[in-house]
Amino acid sequence: MRKLNWGCGPCTASGWINADLKDIAGVDLRCDIRTGLPFDAGSIDCIASIHMLQDLPYEDLAPALGELRRVLKPGGVLRIAVPDLDKALQAYLAGDPTYFYVPDSDARSIGAKLITQITWYGSVRTPFTFDFLHESLTNACFHAIERCDYGLTRSSYPDLPSLDNRARESLFVEAAR
Repeated sequence: MRKLNWGCGPCTASGWINADLKDIAGVDLRCDIRTGLPFDAGSIDCIASIHMLQDLPYEDLAPALGELRRVLKPGGVLRIAVPDLDKALQAYLAGDPTYFYVPDSDARSIGAKLITQITWYGSVRTPFTFDFLHESLTNACFHAIERCDYGLTRSSYPDLPSLDNRARESLFVEAAR
């Protein structure tokens, strides 16, 4: 089974093809999805992308999702985790500053904490809600798009949630090719 950990950063995993743009210890493949992944079409069984998609500019989302779909085998599954804008907005509207990881030294008001966390100090280029991610995946011709709980999969690939992290702030979604 070929499993791709796309945009792995320092979170590499044994048994996965760990791919990232950066040259980091443990990365097996250094590549930029915007210029294509060096895999044949339909050659990957499952893909995990944990906290990577939000770092792409909006105009690169559709091509990136299309490229991920291209390399997946028919019936293959993509698992995505991104910061959940819905959860952050709920915490903001509830007046709950404890939800946010941003220290008071960086942002004191709850509104400043919301913006700082959602943009993560400027690294996040595209925030996600479930319906926006669902629509983006649908437009890229994925199907069986479902929200998942942290650490649990709805697919036949039990290893997919093994790369999950940041349970409190993340939206986990799986989609099939």
